[in-house]
Amino acid sequence: MRTVTNLVVANIGEVRSSSDVTGVVLVDENGAEVLPVSQYLQSLLAGGASTASARSYAIALLRWWRFLAAVDVTWDHASQAHVRDFVLWMRFTTKPAKTNVDKPGAAALGRPASTSGTGYAPTTINHNLAVLRGFYDDRIAAGCGLARNPVPEAMGRGGDRPHAHHNPMRMPEVHRRAALRQTVPVRLPRGLPDRLFDALFAAMTSDRDRALLAFYVSTGARASELLGVTTDRVDVGRQVIGVHRKGSGRLQWLPASADAFVWLRLYQQSQARPAGESSLWLTRRAPHRPLTYSAMRRVLQRANDQLSTRWTLHDLRHTAAHRMVRDPHLSLTDVQWVLGHAHLTTTQIYLQPREEEVIARVHDYHQHQARRQAAAAPPPAGGYRPEVLETLFGAGRHGR
Repeated sequence: MRTVTNLVVANIGEVRSSSDVTGVVLVDENGAEVLPVSQYLQSLLAGGASTASARSYAIALLRWWRFLAAVDVTWDHASQAHVRDFVLWMRFTTKPAKTNVDKPGAAALGRPASTSGTGYAPTTINHNLAVLRGFYDDRIAAGCGLARNPVPEAMGRGGDRPHAHHNPMRMPEVHRRAALRQTVPVRLPRGLPDRLFDALFAAMTSDRDRALLAFYVSTGARASELLGVTTDRVDVGRQVIGVHRKGSGRLQWLPASADAFVWLRLYQQSQARPAGESSLWLTRRAPHRPLTYSAMRRVLQRANDQLSTRWTLHDLRHTAAHRMVRDPHLSLTDVQWVLGHAHLTTTQIYLQPREEEVIARVHDYHQHQARRQAAAAPPPAGGYRPEVLETLFGAGRHGR
């Protein structure tokens, strides 16, 4: 009997760029546009979502469309059992490992990064369920004849997120995890300790890359936000740069360190700039074009290969957050504003100490305890030879 975990899901259909307002279109195995998905994406944009979100949702729906094709069910006849089987397939499916993880198709579909190619991440599964829930809600509201949403509600009454209406004067209620949703392991932000950041900085081979790292760790900007800075969004006098925030797209001026502006000046003196080019960060080789996320990630990969490390661009943002949180002159709300977090609870995760910091402090504690015990040890009784005492208690414990 064939199990759903062994189901072969073919890579049919794709998400293509489009001139439509959504910027993307989902096509089926015949190359025809999937109209229900296009209409849903339009509803998303009408509700204030970004085009980046529309693409992410289209990719999640492509995964669902491929699964439905494999089980020979149309989207408007899918049941909750099909959604359950879809989750099981995502959890346990085994796919051959990719030799080139930088291929856009592999990354876009959220394929596992592990070499075994087994299973999707819990966050990917939960995101897919949220997208499907919203898609079917939109289609039901549009009167497409669906009797009910096959995806269980997210959580709480009416699908509200837990603690959405929580009274802060009372203890928070315990909520069960929603049906089919996965347990997401708690992951602490991974930042670079100062000595490891210094080694990474030394591995940079150009003033441009040194300037970028200096801005990343002093502004806390996201990788794409900093790469999107234009020349008119640099104010050297105030030592701030203007970034467009991910999601909202609003312009925010972020303070940066003096060192970052020094490296920026060195980069600008040596960088050839085509006439009319407004992007601040450009490729070093001709033809000089705006530096992309993939190109900057490759810069970091080369440094990782040299240092035998695995740092990411987002780790630099975590590093900036850890540094700011540890500074007594900055409040947590200051850090929240710099990082662009909508909720203070998101910023609070940086209050958790790093593992290496805790280990170092506990080692210091043990050494302090050993010194206290040695100082408080009573003097030995007379008549014992020094070499016997040294064997029993160690050097320095019997010389009083």
